[in-house]
Amino acid sequence: MATISLGMCTTHGPILNTTPEEWMLRVPVDLKTRHWFRNKEYNFDELVELRKANNFAAQITLEERTRRHALCQQGVAKLAEIWEQEKPDVAVILGNDQRELVLDSMQPMFTIYYGDTFWQKPLDADRTARLSVGIKETEWAYRPHEPVVWPGLPELANLAFEMAEDAGFDFASSKSWPDMGNHHHLGTPHAFSWIIRRVMKDNPVPILPIISNTFFPPNQPTAKRCYDMGRFIAKVIKAWKRDVKVAVFGSGGLTHFTIDEDFDKALYQAMLSRDEKFLCSVPQSTLMQGTSEIRNWIAAAGTLADTELAGAAIDYIPCYRTVAGTGTAQGFMVWR
Repeated sequence: MATISLGMCTTHGPILNTTPEEWMLRVPVDLKTRHWFRNKEYNFDELVELRKANNFAAQITLEERTRRHALCQQGVAKLAEIWEQEKPDVAVILGNDQRELVLDSMQPMFTIYYGDTFWQKPLDADRTARLSVGIKETEWAYRPHEPVVWPGLPELANLAFEMAEDAGFDFASSKSWPDMGNHHHLGTPHAFSWIIRRVMKDNPVPILPIISNTFFPPNQPTAKRCYDMGRFIAKVIKAWKRDVKVAVFGSGGLTHFTIDEDFDKALYQAMLSRDEKFLCSVPQSTLMQGTSEIRNWIAAAGTLADTELAGAAIDYIPCYRTVAGTGTAQGFMVWR
């Protein structure tokens, strides 16, 4: 039977792929956005006042951003090193879509991709011109310079559909990425392509992408539903009659765009100690905006819960860019 031989949880956002100077390109967005923090929503000025005791000014200097940028790159390199050492045969990536493929015209809670292959290619000039400042600079980490086709994992996907019938899960299915027409995105969502580009170094094994609707109401899954979905995927892997080593990824997070170090550290502890109660009880009002991607970590925790793999934290780096404590917390964990 197939066995889970490796687990990884990692952030995947733009701060990992831009220079310390480029981090600040997103500050104008922070200034005009309403931010969720500890289950409440604030405008930027309210957030500055609320968090003034944290002295974030000392954490957003170029020198400090440069130091934390280096730690981020070391973390990514460590993931790639472990991936190369472990050499799994296939991978399951638990990720999300951010209005890249899934629009509000049809928005499933969970979608399994079951095509033989999936693809990625550079954006054309028109789409590139429409990207936000601070986003276009990071495209290299999500898209190769030439069109590529990556291997899917339809056999495992179809087993998941079969077993879901009796397990209380109703997955949407996708056999090919939809034609988005005159849309800002095309191809593979960034939660998946980042893993392929930066951890697998453009040499992927066959992959089962599972898309969760982490971001968008009204049908965001609860933390418990994500955890249970992960547990279900573990059962599917165990039932798969293939002698293969399977890697499981949780792609996304951590707290952003308002960083909450206390919550992130509690999450780390819960992940490492397999604290199902904590992981299943994170409120919906915590899992808002970019922080919502932590649902993918929780799903991965469910998949890894009954394995004998030992978890370890590689690093945690809160990457601030304003005196309000906005930015993106970066983190990397591994189970071997």
